[in-house]
Amino acid sequence: MEIKGKKVLVVGSGKSGIGAARLLTDVGAQPVLFDGNDKLDRAEIMEKAQLPELVVWLGSVPEEIRKEIALVVISPGVPIDAPMLDEYKKAQIPIWGEIELAYAFAKGKVAAITGTNGKTTTTTLVGQIMEAYYDSVYVVGNIGNPYTEAALKTKEETVTVAEISSFQLETIHTFKPAVSAILNITPDHLNRHHTMECYVRTKEEIARNQTKEDICVLNYEDPYTREFGERCPANVVFFSSKRELEEGVYLAGEDIYLAQKLPGGERTAKRLMNIHDMKLVGMCNVENVMAAIAICRGMQVPMEIILKTVRAFKAVEHRIEFVATKNGVDYYNDSKGTNPDAAIQGIRAMDRPTVLIGGGYDKQSEYDEWIEAFDGKVKAFVLIGQTKEKIAACARAHGVGNILMADTFEEAFDLCVKQAEPGDAVLLSPACASWGMFPNYEVRGQMFKELVEKIGV
Repeated sequence: MEIKGKKVLVVGSGKSGIGAARLLTDVGAQPVLFDGNDKLDRAEIMEKAQLPELVVWLGSVPEEIRKEIALVVISPGVPIDAPMLDEYKKAQIPIWGEIELAYAFAKGKVAAITGTNGKTTTTTLVGQIMEAYYDSVYVVGNIGNPYTEAALKTKEETVTVAEISSFQLETIHTFKPAVSAILNITPDHLNRHHTMECYVRTKEEIARNQTKEDICVLNYEDPYTREFGERCPANVVFFSSKRELEEGVYLAGEDIYLAQKLPGGERTAKRLMNIHDMKLVGMCNVENVMAAIAICRGMQVPMEIILKTVRAFKAVEHRIEFVATKNGVDYYNDSKGTNPDAAIQGIRAMDRPTVLIGGGYDKQSEYDEWIEAFDGKVKAFVLIGQTKEKIAACARAHGVGNILMADTFEEAFDLCVKQAEPGDAVLLSPACASWGMFPNYEVRGQMFKELVEKIGV
Protein backbone atom coordinates (compact mmCIF):
# COMPACT_ATOMS: atom_id res chain seq x y z
CA MET A 1 0.00 0.00 0.00
CA GLU A 2 1.39 3.39 -1.01
CA ILE A 3 0.98 5.77 1.95
CA LYS A 4 3.38 8.58 1.07
CA GLY A 5 1.55 11.89 1.40
CA LYS A 6 -1.57 10.26 2.83
CA LYS A 7 -3.18 10.87 6.22
CA VAL A 8 -2.87 7.90 8.58
CA LEU A 9 -4.79 7.76 11.85
CA VAL A 10 -2.64 6.31 14.64
CA VAL A 11 -4.79 5.23 17.60
CA GLY A 12 -3.03 5.23 20.98
CA SER A 13 -0.34 7.56 22.31
CA GLY A 14 1.85 5.01 24.11
CA LYS A 15 5.14 3.48 22.91
CA SER A 16 3.47 1.63 20.06
CA GLY A 17 1.54 4.65 18.78
CA ILE A 18 4.51 6.99 18.94
CA GLY A 19 6.71 4.42 17.20
CA ALA A 20 4.12 4.14 14.42
CA ALA A 21 3.89 7.94 14.09
CA ARG A 22 7.68 8.23 13.76
CA LEU A 23 7.88 5.53 11.08
CA LEU A 24 5.01 7.09 9.14
CA THR A 25 6.70 10.47 9.26
CA ASP A 26 9.98 8.96 8.05
CA VAL A 27 8.29 7.35 5.01
CA GLY A 28 6.50 10.55 4.03
CA ALA A 29 3.02 9.86 5.35
CA GLN A 30 1.02 12.33 7.47
CA PRO A 31 0.28 10.68 10.84
CA VAL A 32 -2.65 11.93 12.91
CA LEU A 33 -2.14 10.70 16.47
CA PHE A 34 -5.36 10.09 18.40
CA ASP A 35 -6.03 9.03 21.98
CA GLY A 36 -9.53 8.67 23.40
CA ASN A 37 -8.38 9.92 26.80
CA ASP A 38 -9.01 13.68 26.65
CA LYS A 39 -7.33 14.12 30.07
CA LEU A 40 -3.88 13.49 28.59
CA ASP A 41 -1.41 16.34 28.14
CA ARG A 42 -0.91 17.12 24.43
CA ALA A 43 2.41 18.88 25.11
CA GLU A 44 3.70 15.82 26.97
CA ILE A 45 2.77 13.57 24.05
CA MET A 46 4.52 15.93 21.62
CA GLU A 47 7.60 15.91 23.84
CA LYS A 48 7.67 12.09 23.84
CA ALA A 49 7.14 11.87 20.09
CA GLN A 50 9.80 14.47 19.17
CA LEU A 51 7.86 15.21 15.95
CA PRO A 52 7.28 18.99 15.74
CA GLU A 53 4.64 18.75 13.00
CA LEU A 54 2.68 15.83 14.47
CA VAL A 55 -1.09 16.41 14.62
CA VAL A 56 -2.51 15.18 17.96
CA TRP A 57 -6.21 14.84 18.81
CA LEU A 58 -7.50 13.83 22.24
CA GLY A 59 -11.02 12.60 23.01
CA SER A 60 -12.28 12.75 19.42
CA VAL A 61 -11.19 13.47 15.85
CA PRO A 62 -13.06 16.07 13.78
CA GLU A 63 -15.23 14.66 11.01
CA GLU A 64 -13.39 16.56 8.27
CA ILE A 65 -10.13 14.88 9.36
CA ARG A 66 -11.75 11.43 9.63
CA LYS A 67 -12.93 11.68 6.01
CA GLU A 68 -9.35 12.16 4.81
CA ILE A 69 -7.92 9.07 6.54
CA ALA A 70 -6.44 6.47 4.15
CA LEU A 71 -5.17 3.99 6.76
CA VAL A 72 -5.75 3.33 10.46
CA VAL A 73 -2.94 1.97 12.65
CA ILE A 74 -4.10 0.80 16.08
CA SER A 75 -2.03 0.11 19.18
CA PRO A 76 -2.28 -3.38 20.78
CA GLY A 77 -4.47 -2.03 23.59
CA VAL A 78 -7.22 -1.10 21.12
CA PRO A 79 -9.58 -4.05 20.38
CA ILE A 80 -10.36 -4.70 16.73
CA ASP A 81 -14.08 -4.54 17.65
CA ALA A 82 -13.80 -1.07 19.25
CA PRO A 83 -16.86 1.01 18.17
CA MET A 84 -14.65 3.91 17.03
CA LEU A 85 -13.34 1.68 14.21
CA ASP A 86 -16.80 0.94 12.76
CA GLU A 87 -16.90 3.91 10.39
CA TYR A 88 -13.50 2.99 8.93
CA LYS A 89 -14.56 -0.64 8.43
CA LYS A 90 -17.71 0.51 6.64
CA ALA A 91 -15.62 2.77 4.42
CA GLN A 92 -13.25 -0.20 3.81
CA ILE A 93 -10.27 1.75 5.16
CA PRO A 94 -7.48 -0.74 6.03
CA ILE A 95 -6.87 -1.25 9.75
CA TRP A 96 -3.36 -2.33 10.64
CA GLY A 97 -1.49 -2.90 13.86
CA GLU A 98 2.02 -1.72 14.64
CA ILE A 99 3.47 -5.12 13.63
CA GLU A 100 1.88 -5.00 10.17
CA LEU A 101 3.02 -1.41 9.62
CA ALA A 102 6.61 -2.20 10.60
CA TYR A 103 6.70 -5.39 8.51
CA ALA A 104 5.59 -3.45 5.43
CA PHE A 105 8.81 -1.42 5.58
CA ALA A 106 11.27 -3.88 7.18
CA LYS A 107 13.87 -6.03 5.45
CA GLY A 108 15.51 -9.35 6.28
CA LYS A 109 14.10 -12.43 7.99
CA VAL A 110 11.75 -12.61 10.96
CA ALA A 111 11.47 -15.19 13.75
CA ALA A 112 8.12 -14.58 15.49
CA ILE A 113 7.12 -16.06 18.83
CA THR A 114 3.71 -16.19 20.49
CA GLY A 115 2.02 -18.25 23.21
CA THR A 116 0.13 -17.62 26.41
CA ASN A 117 3.23 -18.08 28.55
CA GLY A 118 6.99 -18.11 28.03
CA LYS A 119 7.05 -15.59 25.17
CA THR A 120 9.39 -13.09 26.78
CA THR A 121 11.91 -15.64 28.06
CA THR A 122 11.98 -17.49 24.73
CA THR A 123 12.19 -14.28 22.69
CA THR A 124 15.03 -12.94 24.83
CA LEU A 125 16.94 -16.22 24.58
CA VAL A 126 16.39 -16.49 20.82
CA GLY A 127 17.55 -12.88 20.48
CA GLN A 128 20.77 -13.61 22.35
CA ILE A 129 21.43 -16.72 20.25
CA MET A 130 20.87 -14.75 17.03
CA GLU A 131 23.19 -11.97 18.24
CA ALA A 132 25.89 -14.57 18.87
CA TYR A 133 25.79 -15.57 15.18
CA TYR A 134 24.37 -12.75 13.05
CA ASP A 135 25.74 -9.21 12.75
CA SER A 136 22.40 -7.38 12.43
CA VAL A 137 19.72 -8.43 14.94
CA TYR A 138 16.72 -6.61 16.41
CA VAL A 139 14.52 -7.94 19.23
CA VAL A 140 11.11 -6.28 19.03
CA GLY A 141 7.39 -6.46 19.66
CA ASN A 142 5.48 -7.23 22.83
CA ILE A 143 8.80 -7.48 24.69
CA GLY A 144 8.73 -3.66 24.95
CA ASN A 145 10.66 -2.51 21.86
CA PRO A 146 8.31 -1.26 19.12
CA TYR A 147 8.97 -3.00 15.79
CA THR A 148 8.33 0.35 14.11
CA GLU A 149 11.40 1.82 15.82
CA ALA A 150 13.63 -0.83 14.20
CA ALA A 151 11.97 -1.42 10.81
CA LEU A 152 13.76 1.25 8.78
CA LYS A 153 17.14 0.25 10.28
CA THR A 154 16.88 -3.32 8.99
CA LYS A 155 18.87 -4.65 6.01
CA GLU A 156 18.49 -7.70 3.78
CA GLU A 157 20.83 -9.64 6.10
CA THR A 158 19.00 -8.54 9.29
CA VAL A 159 17.30 -11.04 11.58
CA THR A 160 14.37 -9.65 13.56
CA VAL A 161 13.16 -11.62 16.58
CA ALA A 162 9.61 -10.59 17.47
CA GLU A 163 7.50 -11.38 20.51
CA ILE A 164 3.92 -11.19 19.26
CA SER A 165 0.86 -11.02 21.54
CA SER A 166 -2.66 -12.08 20.60
CA PHE A 167 -3.60 -8.39 20.60
CA GLN A 168 -0.99 -7.76 17.90
CA LEU A 169 -2.05 -10.80 15.88
CA GLU A 170 -5.57 -9.38 15.48
CA THR A 171 -4.27 -6.85 12.96
CA ILE A 172 -1.76 -8.63 10.72
CA HIS A 173 -2.41 -9.01 6.99
CA THR A 174 0.84 -9.74 5.12
CA PHE A 175 3.15 -10.45 8.11
CA LYS A 176 5.13 -13.60 7.20
CA PRO A 177 7.90 -14.87 9.48
CA ALA A 178 10.50 -17.31 8.18
CA VAL A 179 10.10 -19.16 11.49
CA SER A 180 7.07 -18.82 13.77
CA ALA A 181 6.39 -20.46 17.12
CA ILE A 182 3.33 -21.02 19.30
CA LEU A 183 4.66 -22.11 22.69
CA ASN A 184 1.32 -22.98 24.33
CA ILE A 185 -2.30 -21.82 24.46
CA THR A 186 -4.18 -21.66 27.76
CA PRO A 187 -7.10 -19.42 28.82
CA ASP A 188 -6.11 -15.75 29.02
CA HIS A 189 -7.42 -12.36 27.92
CA LEU A 190 -10.94 -13.73 27.56
CA ASN A 191 -12.23 -10.29 28.56
CA ARG A 192 -10.74 -9.13 25.22
CA HIS A 193 -11.25 -12.16 22.95
CA HIS A 194 -14.57 -13.20 24.55
CA THR A 195 -14.25 -16.95 23.80
CA MET A 196 -11.45 -19.50 23.99
CA GLU A 197 -12.13 -20.42 20.37
CA CYS A 198 -11.48 -16.84 19.27
CA TYR A 199 -8.31 -16.65 21.38
CA VAL A 200 -6.96 -19.88 19.84
CA ARG A 201 -7.75 -18.74 16.30
CA THR A 202 -5.98 -15.44 16.97
CA LYS A 203 -2.83 -17.21 18.16
CA GLU A 204 -2.83 -19.37 15.02
CA GLU A 205 -2.75 -16.21 12.88
CA ILE A 206 1.02 -16.04 13.38
CA ALA A 207 1.39 -18.71 10.67
CA ARG A 208 -1.43 -17.55 8.36
CA ASN A 209 0.88 -16.39 5.53
CA GLN A 210 3.55 -19.04 5.90
CA THR A 211 4.16 -21.79 3.35
CA LYS A 212 5.94 -25.15 3.43
CA GLU A 213 9.19 -23.24 2.80
CA ASP A 214 8.76 -21.71 6.27
CA ILE A 215 8.84 -23.32 9.72
CA CYS A 216 6.34 -23.27 12.58
CA VAL A 217 7.56 -24.55 15.97
CA LEU A 218 4.76 -26.04 18.08
CA ASN A 219 4.37 -27.65 21.50
CA TYR A 220 3.34 -31.31 21.07
CA GLU A 221 2.06 -31.46 24.65
CA ASP A 222 -0.44 -28.64 24.16
CA PRO A 223 -3.68 -30.01 22.65
CA TYR A 224 -4.41 -26.80 20.75
CA THR A 225 -1.01 -26.54 19.12
CA ARG A 226 -0.78 -30.28 18.43
CA GLU A 227 -4.10 -30.13 16.58
CA PHE A 228 -3.01 -26.99 14.71
CA GLY A 229 0.06 -28.89 13.53
CA GLU A 230 -2.19 -31.06 11.36
CA ARG A 231 -3.42 -28.07 9.32
CA CYS A 232 -0.62 -25.54 9.73
CA PRO A 233 0.46 -24.12 6.34
CA ALA A 234 4.15 -24.16 7.35
CA ASN A 235 6.58 -27.04 7.85
CA VAL A 236 5.93 -28.04 11.50
CA VAL A 237 8.67 -28.79 14.03
CA PHE A 238 7.42 -30.06 17.40
CA PHE A 239 9.04 -29.95 20.82
CA SER A 240 7.95 -32.14 23.75
CA SER A 241 8.69 -32.33 27.45
CA LYS A 242 6.88 -35.65 27.94
CA ARG A 243 7.69 -38.04 25.11
CA GLU A 244 10.28 -39.06 22.55
CA LEU A 245 9.44 -37.63 19.15
CA GLU A 246 10.10 -39.19 15.77
CA GLU A 247 11.25 -35.76 14.68
CA GLY A 248 11.83 -32.60 16.72
CA VAL A 249 13.30 -31.54 20.06
CA TYR A 250 12.34 -33.54 23.14
CA LEU A 251 13.20 -34.22 26.77
CA ALA A 252 14.15 -37.74 27.86
CA GLY A 253 14.95 -37.99 31.56
CA GLU A 254 17.09 -34.93 32.21
CA ASP A 255 18.53 -34.67 28.70
CA ILE A 256 17.36 -32.72 25.66
CA TYR A 257 17.55 -34.52 22.31
CA LEU A 258 17.15 -33.59 18.66
CA ALA A 259 15.56 -36.25 16.46
CA GLN A 260 15.59 -35.94 12.68
CA LYS A 261 14.94 -38.03 9.60
CA LEU A 262 17.84 -38.44 7.18
CA PRO A 263 17.27 -38.28 3.39
CA GLY A 264 17.21 -42.09 3.23
CA GLY A 265 14.44 -42.28 5.83
CA GLU A 266 16.66 -43.34 8.74
CA ARG A 267 15.98 -41.60 12.09
CA THR A 268 18.76 -40.22 14.24
CA ALA A 269 18.49 -38.86 17.80
CA LYS A 270 21.33 -36.74 19.16
CA ARG A 271 21.71 -35.74 22.82
CA LEU A 272 22.19 -31.97 23.00
CA MET A 273 22.51 -31.10 26.70
CA ASN A 274 21.49 -31.88 30.26
CA ILE A 275 18.89 -29.53 31.74
CA HIS A 276 21.11 -28.92 34.76
CA ASP A 277 23.71 -27.39 32.43
CA MET A 278 21.54 -24.27 32.18
CA LYS A 279 20.88 -21.54 34.72
CA LEU A 280 17.07 -21.50 34.27
CA VAL A 281 14.79 -23.39 36.66
CA GLY A 282 11.43 -25.08 36.15
CA MET A 283 9.90 -27.29 33.44
CA CYS A 284 8.40 -24.23 31.78
CA ASN A 285 11.92 -23.02 31.07
CA VAL A 286 12.99 -26.43 29.74
CA GLU A 287 10.14 -26.07 27.24
CA ASN A 288 11.21 -22.51 26.42
CA VAL A 289 14.76 -23.72 25.77
CA MET A 290 13.58 -26.56 23.51
CA ALA A 291 11.44 -24.12 21.54
CA ALA A 292 14.39 -21.72 21.24
CA ILE A 293 16.63 -24.53 19.96
CA ALA A 294 14.07 -25.44 17.29
CA ILE A 295 13.54 -21.79 16.28
CA CYS A 296 17.26 -21.00 16.01
CA ARG A 297 18.00 -24.20 14.14
CA GLY A 298 15.26 -23.16 11.72
CA MET A 299 17.09 -19.83 11.32
CA GLN A 300 20.31 -21.72 10.39
CA VAL A 301 22.28 -20.99 13.57
CA PRO A 302 24.93 -23.69 14.25
CA MET A 303 24.01 -25.96 17.16
CA GLU A 304 27.24 -25.30 19.08
CA ILE A 305 26.41 -21.56 19.22
CA ILE A 306 22.82 -22.30 20.26
CA LEU A 307 23.88 -24.55 23.13
CA LYS A 308 26.69 -22.28 24.32
CA THR A 309 24.24 -19.37 24.59
CA VAL A 310 21.58 -21.49 26.32
CA ARG A 311 24.07 -22.59 28.99
CA ALA A 312 25.02 -18.98 29.77
CA PHE A 313 21.48 -17.53 29.66
CA LYS A 314 19.98 -16.15 32.89
CA ALA A 315 16.30 -15.83 33.77
CA VAL A 316 14.38 -12.89 32.40
CA GLU A 317 13.56 -10.29 35.03
CA HIS A 318 10.21 -10.95 36.80
CA ARG A 319 9.96 -14.56 35.49
CA ILE A 320 10.84 -17.03 38.27
CA GLU A 321 13.73 -14.68 38.99
CA PHE A 322 15.88 -15.47 42.02
CA VAL A 323 16.22 -12.25 44.03
CA ALA A 324 18.22 -13.04 47.17
CA THR A 325 18.55 -15.28 50.20
CA LYS A 326 17.63 -13.49 53.43
CA ASN A 327 17.84 -15.20 56.84
CA GLY A 328 17.95 -18.60 55.12
CA VAL A 329 14.85 -17.91 52.98
CA ASP A 330 15.08 -17.75 49.16
CA TYR A 331 12.98 -15.04 47.49
CA TYR A 332 11.69 -15.45 43.91
CA ASN A 333 10.06 -12.78 41.76
CA ASP A 334 7.55 -14.23 39.28
CA SER A 335 5.51 -11.07 38.81
CA LYS A 336 5.14 -11.94 35.12
CA GLY A 337 2.96 -14.85 36.20
CA THR A 338 -0.13 -12.83 35.30
CA ASN A 339 -2.47 -15.77 34.64
CA PRO A 340 -3.07 -19.13 36.32
CA ASP A 341 -1.14 -21.19 33.79
CA ALA A 342 1.96 -19.00 34.13
CA ALA A 343 1.65 -19.18 37.93
CA ILE A 344 1.44 -22.99 37.72
CA GLN A 345 4.94 -22.95 36.22
CA GLY A 346 6.12 -20.71 39.05
CA ILE A 347 4.98 -22.99 41.87
CA ARG A 348 6.17 -26.11 40.03
CA ALA A 349 9.66 -24.61 39.91
CA MET A 350 9.78 -24.49 43.73
CA ASP A 351 11.35 -27.52 45.42
CA ARG A 352 10.68 -26.65 49.09
CA PRO A 353 7.97 -25.27 51.43
CA THR A 354 6.79 -22.01 49.85
CA VAL A 355 5.03 -18.89 51.07
CA LEU A 356 3.09 -17.64 48.05
CA ILE A 357 1.70 -14.19 47.18
CA GLY A 358 -1.27 -14.35 44.81
CA GLY A 359 -4.11 -12.17 43.55
CA GLY A 360 -4.64 -8.95 41.66
CA TYR A 361 -6.84 -7.73 38.82
CA ASP A 362 -9.71 -9.99 37.72
CA LYS A 363 -9.36 -11.15 34.09
CA GLN A 364 -12.23 -13.62 34.56
CA SER A 365 -9.82 -16.52 35.08
CA GLU A 366 -10.48 -19.76 36.95
CA TYR A 367 -7.94 -20.82 39.57
CA ASP A 368 -8.60 -24.54 40.21
CA GLU A 369 -5.71 -25.92 38.14
CA TRP A 370 -3.27 -23.46 39.69
CA ILE A 371 -4.27 -24.41 43.22
CA GLU A 372 -4.20 -28.13 42.39
CA ALA A 373 -0.57 -27.60 41.28
CA PHE A 374 0.42 -26.50 44.80
CA ASP A 375 0.97 -30.18 45.56
CA GLY A 376 1.35 -29.54 49.31
CA LYS A 377 4.23 -27.09 48.82
CA VAL A 378 2.36 -23.90 49.81
CA LYS A 379 2.70 -23.50 53.58
CA ALA A 380 1.07 -20.04 53.58
CA PHE A 381 -1.04 -18.39 50.89
CA VAL A 382 -1.11 -14.58 51.07
CA LEU A 383 -3.77 -12.92 48.89
CA ILE A 384 -4.15 -9.36 47.64
CA GLY A 385 -6.18 -7.36 45.15
CA GLN A 386 -9.55 -7.60 43.48
CA THR A 387 -9.46 -11.41 43.21
CA LYS A 388 -8.43 -12.30 46.76
CA GLU A 389 -11.87 -13.46 47.94
CA LYS A 390 -12.50 -15.44 44.74
CA ILE A 391 -9.11 -17.16 44.99
CA ALA A 392 -9.51 -17.79 48.73
CA ALA A 393 -12.87 -19.53 48.15
CA CYS A 394 -11.32 -21.70 45.44
CA ALA A 395 -8.32 -22.53 47.64
CA ARG A 396 -10.53 -23.54 50.57
CA ALA A 397 -12.56 -25.77 48.26
CA HIS A 398 -9.32 -27.57 47.40
CA GLY A 399 -8.31 -27.97 51.05
CA VAL A 400 -5.67 -25.27 51.21
CA GLY A 401 -5.18 -23.89 54.71
CA ASN A 402 -3.32 -20.93 56.21
CA ILE A 403 -4.83 -18.38 53.82
CA LEU A 404 -3.97 -14.81 54.77
CA MET A 405 -5.50 -11.60 53.38
CA ALA A 406 -3.70 -8.29 52.89
CA ASP A 407 -4.96 -4.88 51.83
CA THR A 408 -1.64 -3.62 50.50
CA PHE A 409 1.36 -5.20 48.81
CA GLU A 410 3.65 -4.13 51.65
CA GLU A 411 1.33 -5.80 54.18
CA ALA A 412 1.35 -8.99 52.10
CA PHE A 413 5.14 -8.98 51.97
CA ASP A 414 5.42 -8.50 55.75
CA LEU A 415 3.12 -11.48 56.28
CA CYS A 416 5.37 -13.59 54.03
CA VAL A 417 8.50 -12.65 55.97
CA LYS A 418 6.78 -13.63 59.24
CA GLN A 419 5.54 -16.96 57.84
CA ALA A 420 8.80 -18.05 56.20
CA GLU A 421 11.45 -20.08 58.04
CA PRO A 422 15.04 -20.95 57.05
CA GLY A 423 14.93 -23.41 54.14
CA ASP A 424 11.64 -22.03 52.79
CA ALA A 425 10.99 -19.97 49.67
CA VAL A 426 8.86 -16.85 49.27
CA LEU A 427 7.36 -16.62 45.80
CA LEU A 428 5.54 -13.71 44.18
CA SER A 429 3.52 -15.46 41.45
CA PRO A 430 0.10 -13.79 41.48
CA ALA A 431 -1.82 -15.57 38.64
CA CYS A 432 -3.40 -12.16 38.01
CA ALA A 433 -2.61 -8.89 36.26
CA SER A 434 -1.27 -6.04 38.38
CA TRP A 435 -3.79 -3.39 37.32
CA GLY A 436 -5.62 -1.68 40.14
CA MET A 437 -2.60 -1.85 42.43
CA PHE A 438 0.27 -1.22 39.97
CA PRO A 439 0.62 0.19 36.43
CA ASN A 440 2.12 -3.12 35.22
CA TYR A 441 3.76 -6.35 36.39
CA GLU A 442 7.25 -4.78 36.15
CA VAL A 443 6.46 -2.20 38.84
CA ARG A 444 4.95 -4.93 41.02
CA GLY A 445 8.05 -7.11 40.62
CA GLN A 446 10.39 -4.20 41.24
CA MET A 447 8.62 -3.36 44.50
CA PHE A 448 8.95 -6.99 45.57
CA LYS A 449 12.69 -6.91 44.91
CA GLU A 450 13.11 -3.62 46.76
CA LEU A 451 11.27 -5.02 49.79
CA VAL A 452 13.49 -8.12 49.74
CA GLU A 453 16.62 -5.97 49.72
CA LYS A 454 15.37 -4.03 52.76
CA ILE A 455 15.02 -7.14 54.94
CA GLY A 456 17.34 -6.82 57.90
CA VAL A 457 18.36 -3.28 56.98
